[in-house]
Amino acid sequence: MSQPNRADLGKDPKRVSGMFDQVAAGYDRTNTVMTLGNDAFWRAATTRAVAPQRYERILDLAAGTASSSASLAASGADVVAADFSPGMLAEGERRHGHLPNLSFVEADATNLPFADDEFDAVTMSYGLRNVQDPKKALAELFRVTKPDGRMVINEFSTPPAKVFRGLYRFYNAQVLPRVARLAGTNGDAYDYLNESIRDWPDQKRLSAWIREAGWTDVAYRNLSFGIVALHRATKPLDQPAADAAAATDRA
Repeated sequence: MSQPNRADLGKDPKRVSGMFDQVAAGYDRTNTVMTLGNDAFWRAATTRAVAPQRYERILDLAAGTASSSASLAASGADVVAADFSPGMLAEGERRHGHLPNLSFVEADATNLPFADDEFDAVTMSYGLRNVQDPKKALAELFRVTKPDGRMVINEFSTPPAKVFRGLYRFYNAQVLPRVARLAGTNGDAYDYLNESIRDWPDQKRLSAWIREAGWTDVAYRNLSFGIVALHRATKPLDQPAADAAAATDRA
């Protein structure tokens, strides 16, 4: 049996990808346990925010085991599940490969293998935080989205209430890795998860990064008291970033 692979905040793509390869089989089960079932609520909220339509072409980046991709594909949209972890993609294809409107592509978020203006909508859940250069990933998502297309980013964030934020950080640091080990997966991977969440920018800063990449109509909504935040944006019809300063941070 191979030794557990642990990523760090350097976020070397090979190490992060290898870590996710190792947790792929138990990834969804562990997420359900450690989020007390909130992962299903967050996925449903993301699908509603993307608002997939029949025959649209949608990119689900950092798709993992493709649970979110399958939810999007249920609308009749043509969905591409992309991830840089071949192990996660293989698990996703094993579970959802029967869906005729769902395809799987191994892809680097900072150098996407897709044409300009290819997708009606792009989405990324819990993956941007694991990219070595998240600003470049946001720019790549912008590039492959059609003018007037939409982006939805669901990512762990910063609970605004100080007391709840302290409890949440205690849970991440002390409880979450133990839960992961009990669930039979790589507990070291969830040590990294806690570090990456703690190091990640808050909602307003991520909104600023999204605007810098050229997106407009930038807004976010906190879910579960801000444990995660759902960020939304639109690619302007005149592709160079328009007057982003006019965008608001309130959903």
